[in-house]
Amino acid sequence: MHYFEFATEDATLYEGEATQSVNTGMDEILEVRKDMNDTASVINVSRFLIKFDLTFISQSVVDGLIPSSANGAKYYLNLYDAGSEGLPRTHELYAYPVSQSWSVGQGTFHDDPQTTEGCSWRFRTGETTADQWVSGSNNTGGTWFSGSGYEASHSLTLDNVDVRMDVTDIVDKWLDSTIDNDGFIVKRNGWVGNLNSNLEEGNTTRYGNLKYFSRDTNTIYPPKLEVRWDDSNWSTGSLNAISGSQLDDIIVYFKNLRPEYKQNSKTKFRLNARERYPAKTYSTTAQGLVVKYLPSSSVFYEIKDSVTEDVIVPYGTGSRVSCDREGHYFNFWLNGLQPERVYEIGIKVQSGSATSETFQQNYYYDSWKFKIVR
Repeated sequence: MHYFEFATEDATLYEGEATQSVNTGMDEILEVRKDMNDTASVINVSRFLIKFDLTFISQSVVDGLIPSSANGAKYYLNLYDAGSEGLPRTHELYAYPVSQSWSVGQGTFHDDPQTTEGCSWRFRTGETTADQWVSGSNNTGGTWFSGSGYEASHSLTLDNVDVRMDVTDIVDKWLDSTIDNDGFIVKRNGWVGNLNSNLEEGNTTRYGNLKYFSRDTNTIYPPKLEVRWDDSNWSTGSLNAISGSQLDDIIVYFKNLRPEYKQNSKTKFRLNARERYPAKTYSTTAQGLVVKYLPSSSVFYEIKDSVTEDVIVPYGTGSRVSCDREGHYFNFWLNGLQPERVYEIGIKVQSGSATSETFQQNYYYDSWKFKIVR
């Protein structure tokens, strides 16, 4: 199962004499930058803050709808590239839990005059001495917890700048109230003001500008917090199996796929499979109507945008198909899908041992599409 929460607040913090008080709470882009003069004697960076409402997730863990991380739940921060530029071939992006409260504000970077009400590099909530991130300092750029369990990272390449960062340890600390949920700060490694550092923020190497869509984007790519867990159940009752050479040529079909579903609804998709050419036998029931089951724990689903082909839910542990006495099914919470978009389902069936020559992975697509409506 996959559940998604969209960001409720985000803003970029820009270092620099002219930008240290600028609020960007309404900007459509979040940036992790590093700007230097020709001699690298002046280095200014940016970081961004992002926060998610964990109310539903927290209550769902208490109610048993979502398992604890100890029982298999994983949390991922999803960010989508908005035209990053000048990047090295590989580098790292880091996230930490913010250690103080902040106000998102309603400014943009290009406001004239500047909007200073809300968070900025120097201030948590606005331009007053009392709410500086660090009292008496104008070169702070946020404060955060660090150390074991308080740091997450993700490797970036030129071919894939999108982020799906495992932040399970940090979210756990919010859910068990070890620390308050004041969101993530996302940045490169290291810290400014240390020009002899080999770490990315402090050294004199140029790393380009990372750009990600914010919650205020007009695209279909706002930031998301993803929860993934295995909710599959296997209880076949009196059904017969499709196995061995029968798996070489099967037909997969859905029984209850509707053309439209309401935004934020929950549904159970039903699907079955049969041999394309069943063996002849004497029976009072047509063989095409006989429900059979596929290999246990080896059937997965995928959800992707039908137009862009962006994968929303990938094949994996959180997309394992279940089985009961009526056949195969999977439950799906539709909250992570954008309204007025069409989505497509794919099915993967594995058979044989992964270490043997009989191992197979077969993929099935048959225009299984549905639209999310408001």
